[in-house]
Amino acid sequence: MPSTTLAKPQMRGLLAKRLRMHHFGAVILSLGVATFYKFAVAEPRKKAYADFYRNYDSMKDFEEMRKAGIFQSAKLLDTMPCSKKTTIIQRLMLMHWPLSYLAIFWILQPLFIYLLFTSLWMLPALYFAWLFLDWKTPEQGGRRSAWVRNWCVWTHIRDYFPIMILKTKDLSPEHNYLMGVHPHGLLTFGAFCNFCTEATDFSKIFPGITPHLATLSWFFKVPLIRDYLMAKGVCPVSQPAIDYLLSHGPGNLLGIVVGGVGEALQSVPNTTNLILQKRKGFVRTALQHGAHLVPSFTFGETEVYEQVVFPKDSLMYKFQNCFRRITGFYFCVFYGRGLCQSTIGLLPYSRPIITVVGEPIPLPKIEKPSQEIVDKYHALYMDAVHNLFDQHKTQYGCSEAQELIFL
Repeated sequence: MPSTTLAKPQMRGLLAKRLRMHHFGAVILSLGVATFYKFAVAEPRKKAYADFYRNYDSMKDFEEMRKAGIFQSAKLLDTMPCSKKTTIIQRLMLMHWPLSYLAIFWILQPLFIYLLFTSLWMLPALYFAWLFLDWKTPEQGGRRSAWVRNWCVWTHIRDYFPIMILKTKDLSPEHNYLMGVHPHGLLTFGAFCNFCTEATDFSKIFPGITPHLATLSWFFKVPLIRDYLMAKGVCPVSQPAIDYLLSHGPGNLLGIVVGGVGEALQSVPNTTNLILQKRKGFVRTALQHGAHLVPSFTFGETEVYEQVVFPKDSLMYKFQNCFRRITGFYFCVFYGRGLCQSTIGLLPYSRPIITVVGEPIPLPKIEKPSQEIVDKYHALYMDAVHNLFDQHKTQYGCSEAQELIFL
Protein backbone atom coordinates (compact mmCIF):
# COMPACT_ATOMS: atom_id res chain seq x y z
CA MET A 1 0.00 0.00 0.00
CA PRO A 2 1.28 3.45 -0.78
CA SER A 3 2.31 5.28 2.42
CA THR A 4 0.67 8.65 3.25
CA THR A 5 2.75 11.45 4.75
CA LEU A 6 1.19 13.60 7.50
CA ALA A 7 1.68 17.34 7.23
CA LYS A 8 4.04 18.75 9.79
CA PRO A 9 2.07 20.74 12.39
CA GLN A 10 2.80 24.45 12.49
CA MET A 11 3.67 25.02 16.19
CA ARG A 12 5.82 28.12 15.88
CA GLY A 13 3.81 31.24 16.75
CA LEU A 14 0.63 29.28 17.47
CA LEU A 15 0.37 30.40 21.10
CA ALA A 16 0.93 34.06 20.24
CA LYS A 17 -1.71 33.84 17.50
CA ARG A 18 -4.24 32.32 19.87
CA LEU A 19 -3.44 34.89 22.59
CA ARG A 20 -3.98 37.78 20.18
CA MET A 21 -7.35 36.36 19.26
CA HIS A 22 -8.39 35.84 22.89
CA HIS A 23 -7.10 39.26 23.97
CA PHE A 24 -9.12 40.91 21.22
CA GLY A 25 -12.21 38.98 22.28
CA ALA A 26 -11.68 39.83 25.96
CA VAL A 27 -11.36 43.55 25.18
CA ILE A 28 -14.54 43.53 23.09
CA LEU A 29 -16.42 41.59 25.79
CA SER A 30 -15.25 43.83 28.67
CA LEU A 31 -16.14 46.99 26.74
CA GLY A 32 -19.55 45.58 26.03
CA VAL A 33 -20.16 44.64 29.68
CA ALA A 34 -18.89 48.03 30.93
CA THR A 35 -21.10 49.89 28.45
CA PHE A 36 -24.12 47.80 29.43
CA TYR A 37 -23.47 48.40 33.15
CA LYS A 38 -23.04 52.15 32.68
CA PHE A 39 -26.25 52.73 30.74
CA ALA A 40 -28.40 49.94 32.16
CA VAL A 41 -27.39 50.09 35.85
CA ALA A 42 -25.18 53.00 36.88
CA GLU A 43 -26.93 55.86 35.09
CA PRO A 44 -30.45 54.84 36.19
CA ARG A 45 -29.13 54.42 39.76
CA LYS A 46 -27.54 57.90 39.75
CA LYS A 47 -30.77 59.37 38.39
CA ALA A 48 -32.81 57.61 41.06
CA TYR A 49 -30.54 58.93 43.84
CA ALA A 50 -30.63 62.43 42.38
CA ASP A 51 -34.43 62.36 42.17
CA PHE A 52 -34.68 61.07 45.74
CA TYR A 53 -32.34 63.64 47.32
CA ARG A 54 -33.63 66.55 45.24
CA ASN A 55 -36.54 67.07 47.64
CA TYR A 56 -35.31 65.01 50.60
CA ASP A 57 -35.27 66.82 53.96
CA SER A 58 -32.86 64.89 56.20
CA MET A 59 -33.61 66.99 59.30
CA LYS A 60 -37.36 66.47 58.89
CA ASP A 61 -36.81 62.72 58.53
CA PHE A 62 -34.54 62.75 61.59
CA GLU A 63 -37.12 64.66 63.66
CA GLU A 64 -39.80 62.14 62.76
CA MET A 65 -37.55 59.24 63.82
CA ARG A 66 -36.55 61.05 67.01
CA LYS A 67 -40.17 61.67 67.97
CA ALA A 68 -40.87 58.01 67.34
CA GLY A 69 -38.26 57.17 70.02
CA ILE A 70 -35.70 55.56 67.74
CA PHE A 71 -32.74 57.57 69.04
CA GLN A 72 -31.80 57.15 72.68
CA SER A 73 -29.61 60.26 72.60
CA ALA A 74 -32.51 62.55 71.68
CA LYS A 75 -32.23 64.50 74.94
CA LEU A 76 -28.66 65.40 74.11
CA LEU A 77 -29.73 66.97 70.83
CA ASP A 78 -32.26 69.07 72.71
CA THR A 79 -29.75 70.44 75.18
CA MET A 80 -26.72 71.27 73.04
CA PRO A 81 -26.23 72.45 69.47
CA CYS A 82 -24.71 69.86 67.14
CA SER A 83 -23.16 70.79 63.84
CA LYS A 84 -24.91 69.10 60.92
CA LYS A 85 -21.62 68.60 59.13
CA THR A 86 -18.02 69.60 59.69
CA THR A 87 -16.29 72.28 57.65
CA ILE A 88 -12.97 71.86 55.90
CA ILE A 89 -11.46 74.43 58.30
CA GLN A 90 -12.52 72.36 61.31
CA ARG A 91 -11.04 69.22 59.78
CA LEU A 92 -7.75 70.94 58.97
CA MET A 93 -7.51 72.46 62.46
CA LEU A 94 -8.13 69.05 64.00
CA MET A 95 -5.33 67.60 61.88
CA HIS A 96 -3.08 70.42 63.07
CA TRP A 97 -3.21 69.18 66.67
CA PRO A 98 -1.30 65.87 66.24
CA LEU A 99 0.64 67.06 63.19
CA SER A 100 2.08 70.01 65.12
CA TYR A 101 3.86 67.60 67.49
CA LEU A 102 5.19 65.57 64.57
CA ALA A 103 6.41 68.76 62.87
CA ILE A 104 8.25 69.85 66.02
CA PHE A 105 9.82 66.42 66.47
CA TRP A 106 10.77 65.64 62.86
CA ILE A 107 11.37 69.12 61.42
CA LEU A 108 12.20 71.75 64.05
CA GLN A 109 14.44 69.56 66.19
CA PRO A 110 16.59 68.32 63.26
CA LEU A 111 16.72 71.93 62.06
CA PHE A 112 18.06 73.05 65.44
CA ILE A 113 20.74 70.36 65.32
CA TYR A 114 21.64 71.34 61.76
CA LEU A 115 22.01 75.00 62.79
CA LEU A 116 24.72 73.96 65.27
CA PHE A 117 27.01 73.37 62.29
CA THR A 118 26.24 76.66 60.56
CA SER A 119 27.00 80.32 61.21
CA LEU A 120 23.75 80.44 63.22
CA TRP A 121 25.06 77.95 65.79
CA MET A 122 24.55 80.47 68.58
CA LEU A 123 20.74 80.22 68.34
CA PRO A 124 20.37 76.50 69.18
CA ALA A 125 23.29 76.72 71.60
CA LEU A 126 21.49 79.38 73.63
CA TYR A 127 18.29 77.33 73.61
CA PHE A 128 20.03 74.17 74.83
CA ALA A 129 21.82 76.14 77.54
CA TRP A 130 18.50 77.61 78.65
CA LEU A 131 16.94 74.13 78.47
CA PHE A 132 19.55 72.88 80.93
CA LEU A 133 18.69 75.67 83.38
CA ASP A 134 14.94 75.21 82.83
CA TRP A 135 14.93 71.42 83.15
CA LYS A 136 12.87 71.22 86.37
CA THR A 137 10.22 73.78 85.38
CA PRO A 138 7.65 71.14 84.26
CA GLU A 139 7.71 69.69 87.78
CA GLN A 140 7.34 73.13 89.37
CA GLY A 141 4.01 74.25 87.98
CA GLY A 142 5.08 74.63 84.36
CA ARG A 143 4.86 77.80 82.29
CA ARG A 144 1.35 78.28 80.90
CA SER A 145 0.51 80.85 78.24
CA ALA A 146 -2.91 82.51 78.09
CA TRP A 147 -2.16 83.43 74.47
CA VAL A 148 -1.65 79.80 73.40
CA ARG A 149 -4.67 78.60 75.39
CA ASN A 150 -6.86 81.13 73.55
CA TRP A 151 -5.79 80.27 70.00
CA CYS A 152 -8.77 80.16 67.63
CA VAL A 153 -7.64 76.73 66.42
CA TRP A 154 -9.02 75.22 69.64
CA THR A 155 -12.51 76.64 68.98
CA HIS A 156 -12.53 74.95 65.57
CA ILE A 157 -11.62 71.64 67.24
CA ARG A 158 -14.38 72.25 69.81
CA ASP A 159 -16.97 72.85 67.10
CA TYR A 160 -15.88 69.82 65.06
CA PHE A 161 -17.41 67.33 67.53
CA PRO A 162 -18.72 69.54 69.36
CA ILE A 163 -17.10 69.48 72.84
CA MET A 164 -18.58 71.02 75.98
CA ILE A 165 -18.12 70.97 79.75
CA LEU A 166 -20.99 70.70 82.22
CA LYS A 167 -20.71 71.95 85.82
CA THR A 168 -22.88 70.26 88.43
CA LYS A 169 -21.38 72.07 91.46
CA ASP A 170 -19.22 75.15 91.96
CA LEU A 171 -15.54 74.70 92.82
CA SER A 172 -14.35 77.11 95.49
CA PRO A 173 -11.04 78.83 94.65
CA GLU A 174 -10.07 78.41 98.33
CA HIS A 175 -9.09 74.76 97.83
CA ASN A 176 -6.89 72.64 95.59
CA TYR A 177 -8.49 69.81 93.63
CA LEU A 178 -7.42 66.49 92.19
CA MET A 179 -9.78 65.45 89.41
CA GLY A 180 -10.08 61.95 87.99
CA VAL A 181 -10.55 62.10 84.22
CA HIS A 182 -12.58 59.18 82.84
CA PRO A 183 -12.41 57.52 80.37
CA HIS A 184 -9.04 57.83 78.65
CA GLY A 185 -10.32 57.23 75.12
CA LEU A 186 -7.75 57.08 72.35
CA LEU A 187 -6.61 60.71 72.14
CA THR A 188 -8.47 62.28 75.12
CA PHE A 189 -10.11 65.01 73.04
CA GLY A 190 -12.52 66.09 75.79
CA ALA A 191 -9.96 66.56 78.56
CA PHE A 192 -7.56 68.37 76.25
CA CYS A 193 -10.12 70.83 74.89
CA ASN A 194 -11.74 71.50 78.29
CA PHE A 195 -8.66 71.74 80.54
CA CYS A 196 -5.77 72.68 78.21
CA THR A 197 -7.54 75.43 76.26
CA GLU A 198 -10.15 78.10 76.84
CA ALA A 199 -12.30 76.91 73.93
CA THR A 200 -15.08 75.81 76.31
CA ASP A 201 -14.67 78.83 78.63
CA PHE A 202 -13.31 76.88 81.60
CA SER A 203 -12.18 80.07 83.40
CA LYS A 204 -15.68 81.55 83.11
CA ILE A 205 -17.43 78.37 84.26
CA PHE A 206 -15.01 77.82 87.17
CA PRO A 207 -13.72 81.31 88.10
CA GLY A 208 -10.58 81.38 90.21
CA ILE A 209 -9.60 77.79 89.28
CA THR A 210 -6.37 77.10 87.35
CA PRO A 211 -6.64 73.78 85.45
CA HIS A 212 -3.73 71.44 84.74
CA LEU A 213 -3.73 68.10 82.91
CA ALA A 214 -1.10 65.46 83.66
CA THR A 215 0.40 63.32 80.90
CA LEU A 216 3.39 61.02 80.31
CA SER A 217 6.55 62.41 81.90
CA TRP A 218 8.91 61.56 79.03
CA PHE A 219 7.18 64.10 76.77
CA PHE A 220 8.82 66.78 78.90
CA LYS A 221 12.30 65.47 78.14
CA VAL A 222 11.85 66.28 74.44
CA PRO A 223 13.08 69.81 73.51
CA LEU A 224 10.48 72.25 72.12
CA ILE A 225 7.62 69.79 72.67
CA ARG A 226 7.93 70.31 76.43
CA ASP A 227 7.52 74.07 75.98
CA TYR A 228 4.50 73.62 73.72
CA LEU A 229 2.86 71.33 76.28
CA MET A 230 3.59 73.62 79.24
CA ALA A 231 2.11 76.60 77.38
CA LYS A 232 -1.24 74.78 77.37
CA GLY A 233 -1.13 73.94 81.08
CA VAL A 234 0.00 70.32 80.71
CA CYS A 235 2.31 68.87 83.36
CA PRO A 236 4.08 65.51 83.84
CA VAL A 237 2.23 62.81 85.75
CA SER A 238 5.12 62.43 88.19
CA GLN A 239 4.99 62.58 91.97
CA PRO A 240 7.12 65.76 92.27
CA ALA A 241 4.92 67.63 89.75
CA ILE A 242 1.70 66.50 91.46
CA ASP A 243 3.03 67.34 94.94
CA TYR A 244 4.11 70.81 93.78
CA LEU A 245 0.71 71.76 92.32
CA LEU A 246 -1.29 70.39 95.26
CA SER A 247 0.96 72.10 97.82
CA HIS A 248 0.75 75.51 96.10
CA GLY A 249 -2.28 77.60 95.39
CA PRO A 250 -5.08 77.51 96.38
CA GLY A 251 -7.22 77.26 93.28
CA ASN A 252 -5.20 74.59 91.42
CA LEU A 253 -7.10 71.77 89.73
CA LEU A 254 -5.02 68.83 88.52
CA GLY A 255 -6.66 66.38 86.12
CA ILE A 256 -5.25 62.85 86.06
CA VAL A 257 -6.41 60.19 83.61
CA VAL A 258 -6.54 57.51 86.30
CA GLY A 259 -7.00 54.60 83.89
CA GLY A 260 -3.80 55.57 82.08
CA VAL A 261 -2.75 54.25 78.70
CA GLY A 262 -4.09 50.80 79.57
CA GLU A 263 -7.59 52.22 79.32
CA ALA A 264 -6.95 53.17 75.69
CA LEU A 265 -7.35 49.49 74.75
CA GLN A 266 -10.81 49.64 76.36
CA SER A 267 -11.82 52.53 74.10
CA VAL A 268 -14.47 50.82 72.02
CA PRO A 269 -17.82 52.39 71.04
CA ASN A 270 -20.81 51.52 73.24
CA THR A 271 -18.60 50.39 76.13
CA THR A 272 -17.98 52.05 79.50
CA ASN A 273 -15.07 50.20 81.10
CA LEU A 274 -12.85 52.10 83.55
CA ILE A 275 -9.58 50.83 85.01
CA LEU A 276 -10.12 52.16 88.52
CA GLN A 277 -10.65 49.35 91.00
CA LYS A 278 -6.96 48.98 91.94
CA ARG A 279 -5.83 52.54 91.13
CA LYS A 280 -5.60 54.11 94.59
CA GLY A 281 -2.40 56.14 94.46
CA PHE A 282 -4.21 59.35 93.47
CA VAL A 283 -6.45 59.05 96.56
CA ARG A 284 -3.41 58.66 98.82
CA THR A 285 -1.79 61.74 97.25
CA ALA A 286 -4.99 63.78 97.69
CA LEU A 287 -5.14 62.78 101.36
CA GLN A 288 -1.51 63.78 101.92
CA HIS A 289 -2.27 67.29 100.66
CA GLY A 290 -5.87 67.62 101.85
CA ALA A 291 -6.97 68.23 98.26
CA HIS A 292 -10.61 67.65 97.34
CA LEU A 293 -11.33 64.79 94.96
CA VAL A 294 -13.45 65.71 91.94
CA PRO A 295 -15.18 62.95 89.93
CA SER A 296 -15.76 63.54 86.22
CA PHE A 297 -16.96 61.54 83.26
CA THR A 298 -16.61 62.38 79.56
CA PHE A 299 -19.51 61.03 77.53
CA GLY A 300 -18.74 60.33 73.88
CA GLU A 301 -14.96 60.03 74.32
CA THR A 302 -14.98 56.37 73.28
CA GLU A 303 -17.43 56.91 70.42
CA VAL A 304 -15.28 58.96 68.03
CA TYR A 305 -13.09 56.08 66.78
CA GLU A 306 -13.55 52.44 65.90
CA GLN A 307 -10.78 50.25 67.33
CA VAL A 308 -9.62 46.79 66.33
CA VAL A 309 -9.43 44.72 69.52
CA PHE A 310 -7.09 41.73 69.39
CA PRO A 311 -7.47 38.55 71.52
CA LYS A 312 -5.11 38.38 74.49
CA ASP A 313 -3.40 35.28 73.14
CA SER A 314 -2.78 36.82 69.71
CA LEU A 315 0.61 37.90 68.41
CA MET A 316 -0.64 41.45 67.82
CA TYR A 317 -1.73 41.82 71.45
CA LYS A 318 1.73 40.70 72.59
CA PHE A 319 3.25 43.27 70.22
CA GLN A 320 1.05 45.98 71.73
CA ASN A 321 2.27 45.10 75.24
CA CYS A 322 5.88 45.07 74.08
CA PHE A 323 5.41 48.44 72.38
CA ARG A 324 3.94 49.85 75.56
CA ARG A 325 6.91 48.69 77.67
CA ILE A 326 9.28 50.49 75.30
CA THR A 327 7.37 53.74 74.60
CA GLY A 328 4.98 54.06 77.54
CA PHE A 329 1.77 53.82 75.46
CA TYR A 330 -0.03 51.21 73.40
CA PHE A 331 0.07 50.80 69.64
CA CYS A 332 -3.67 50.95 68.98
CA VAL A 333 -5.17 50.05 65.61
CA PHE A 334 -8.09 52.39 65.02
CA TYR A 335 -9.88 54.25 62.27
CA GLY A 336 -12.46 56.96 61.81
CA ARG A 337 -13.46 59.08 58.86
CA GLY A 338 -11.43 60.69 56.12
CA LEU A 339 -11.36 64.25 54.84
CA CYS A 340 -14.45 63.45 52.80
CA GLN A 341 -17.62 62.57 54.68
CA SER A 342 -18.09 59.02 53.38
CA THR A 343 -14.46 57.84 53.44
CA ILE A 344 -12.43 55.97 56.05
CA GLY A 345 -9.40 57.66 57.56
CA LEU A 346 -7.78 58.80 60.81
CA LEU A 347 -10.01 61.77 61.55
CA PRO A 348 -12.45 61.12 64.42
CA TYR A 349 -16.17 60.95 63.84
CA SER A 350 -17.92 64.25 64.62
CA ARG A 351 -19.91 63.04 67.60
CA PRO A 352 -20.65 65.12 70.73
CA ILE A 353 -18.19 64.92 73.63
CA ILE A 354 -19.47 66.17 76.99
CA THR A 355 -17.38 66.30 80.17
CA VAL A 356 -19.56 66.31 83.29
CA VAL A 357 -17.75 67.60 86.39
CA GLY A 358 -19.21 66.23 89.60
CA GLU A 359 -19.43 67.48 93.16
CA PRO A 360 -16.05 67.61 94.96
CA ILE A 361 -15.40 65.18 97.83
CA PRO A 362 -13.68 66.92 100.79
CA LEU A 363 -10.71 64.99 102.16
CA PRO A 364 -8.84 65.50 105.42
CA LYS A 365 -5.12 66.22 105.32
CA ILE A 366 -3.25 63.13 106.54
CA GLU A 367 0.49 62.99 105.90
CA LYS A 368 0.65 59.20 106.25
CA PRO A 369 -2.82 57.81 105.55
CA SER A 370 -3.42 54.18 106.42
CA GLN A 371 -4.57 51.71 103.79
CA GLU A 372 -7.96 51.58 105.52
CA ILE A 373 -8.43 55.35 105.10
CA VAL A 374 -7.30 55.20 101.47
CA ASP A 375 -9.74 52.35 100.75
CA LYS A 376 -12.58 54.30 102.39
CA TYR A 377 -12.18 57.41 100.24
CA HIS A 378 -11.42 55.37 97.16
CA ALA A 379 -14.78 53.62 97.61
CA LEU A 380 -16.49 57.01 98.04
CA TYR A 381 -14.87 58.24 94.85
CA MET A 382 -15.92 55.16 92.87
CA ASP A 383 -19.50 55.61 94.10
CA ALA A 384 -19.41 59.27 93.05
CA VAL A 385 -18.21 58.38 89.53
CA HIS A 386 -20.85 55.67 89.26
CA ASN A 387 -23.63 58.03 90.40
CA LEU A 388 -22.42 60.73 88.02
CA PHE A 389 -22.58 58.27 85.12
CA ASP A 390 -26.05 56.96 86.07
CA GLN A 391 -27.50 60.46 86.48
CA HIS A 392 -26.43 61.66 83.03
CA LYS A 393 -26.07 58.56 80.84
CA THR A 394 -29.48 58.71 79.15
CA GLN A 395 -29.16 62.44 78.58
CA TYR A 396 -25.82 62.10 76.81
CA GLY A 397 -26.16 59.13 74.50
CA CYS A 398 -26.12 55.96 76.63
CA SER A 399 -29.03 53.59 77.07
CA GLU A 400 -30.78 53.09 80.38
CA ALA A 401 -29.50 49.52 80.50
CA GLN A 402 -25.84 50.44 79.94
CA GLU A 403 -23.70 49.86 83.03
CA LEU A 404 -20.42 51.39 84.14
CA ILE A 405 -17.87 48.62 84.70
CA PHE A 406 -14.81 49.05 86.93
CA LEU A 407 -11.82 46.88 86.04
